[in-house]
Amino acid sequence: MTGRPDRGDLLDRPGGEARSRAWDVAAQVLDPELPVVTIEDLGILRDVTEDDQGRVHVQITPTYSGCPAMETIRADLVDVLSQAGFRQVCVEFVLAPAWTTDWMTDAGRDKLAAYGVAPPAPRADGPVPLVLSVRCPQCGSLDTRESSRFGSTACKSLWVCRSCREPFDHFKTL
Repeated sequence: MTGRPDRGDLLDRPGGEARSRAWDVAAQVLDPELPVVTIEDLGILRDVTEDDQGRVHVQITPTYSGCPAMETIRADLVDVLSQAGFRQVCVEFVLAPAWTTDWMTDAGRDKLAAYGVAPPAPRADGPVPLVLSVRCPQCGSLDTRESSRFGSTACKSLWVCRSCREPFDHFKTL
């Protein structure tokens, strides 16, 4: 698999109906660090397959290696899929290709902004660009400054708005 799966691909494969149901159940798992976005919104849900015996295999990619939320996400996936009637659930961490914020859905970006976390900008080709300003999710101002390269989690940085004076997290572009 080279990137985030296309939902149409899931329905076009043999067993698509069952796979689609398992995908839909898995896709509802919330990120434990950002409980307003699902693992599908974040783009870390890579693939979900089911065999005719009710066994499900889920592939997820961490936002960064060593992400402490992955074990919680694994447990949540096993729990929700088992409750949905799937007999055996295997969750695999897939590290290559590495996750990128480009895999985030537009809905996920909108949910982050509504939650007060500035969503990442689209990734540019080449080196990671220097971010000089981030739009404040509280008031919309671009008159902001980075306070700390690391925020409440390693994938976010802490910013402060000079207009409304509110601090906010910014999900780093990766």
